[in-house]
Parts: sequence; structure tokens; C-alpha cells
Amino acid sequence: MPTPIVGCLWFADSAEEAMEFYCSVFPNSRIVSIERYPDASLDEHFEGMEGRVLSGVFELDGSRFVCLDGGPAFTFNEAISLTVECADQAEIDHYWSALSASPEHEQCGWLKDRFGVSWQIVPENLGELMTGDAQIRALMGMKKIVIADLVGAG
Repeated sequence: MPTPIVGCLWFADSAEEAMEFYCSVFPNSRIVSIERYPDASLDEHFEGMEGRVLSGVFELDGSRFVCLDGGPAFTFNEAISLTVECADQAEIDHYWSALSASPEHEQCGWLKDRFGVSWQIVPENLGELMTGDAQIRALMGMKKIVIADLVGAG
């Protein structure tokens, strides 16, 4: 049964680049379809958008997303993020290295990628690792989460 809720990402003009990038980072990922804006001679609303992504569908390790190039009217911010629950430190390191593009936006496992999308790269057992105040303080001081530092806090 397909997931009933699918996120939609609005890019100014880089939806296809973002889909290709994300599919290269996550295993078992693919671009499902791309529908492009038609020629502007058909409708003045399409001016400057010819060939851009009107609707793109892609899957990241089994999760489906849609996206579009909609121009600069809307931009991403930290009010919403995508969470990647990682099995171990190697996975955290992989996704952090691949996605992080804005060090000034890194905090407590959160990062921002080159497209402005915010991500949380966290251990899948984060709740179990947070056993007390010492672990909370350790987490608050981290950019990328280091599991050994959470375990050793206290």
C-alpha cells in the first residue's frame, strides 16, 4: 500500500538537479517521472519556465516525494525538515557529509543542504540514548551527532 502522505518540495528552478542529487545520496532511490512546463507560446504563465519541472516524482529509499520548479515566490526555511534515522555513526557521517552545505545552520543533528532544505540526521535510537540531563547538554553542544559522545556523557 502506498504511503498516503507525500511531501512536495517547491524549488525556484533546481527541482531536477535536486532530485538527481538526492537520488545519488540515498540507496534504493529513483526518479519516477518528470513532467515539464510547455512552451510559453501556449500560455503566458509559462514564460521563462519552458522545460523546467512542472511536476517531478521521486523516491528516496522507499519514501515518495513530489517537487516542482515554481519560481522564487516561496523558499525553504527551518520550520520544516526531513528526518533521516540512521542505524549507526557511519550512516550519520555519510548523510552529514553528503548533505551539509551551510555550517552556520548546523545544530543538534540539523543541517541545511545546498538547495536550502533542512534535514535532521539522527540515530534511530536517539530516544534511548537521551537518558538524562548530561546527554541533553551534550546533544545541545553538537552540530553533527556523535553517538559515542552521547553514550559517554555523564
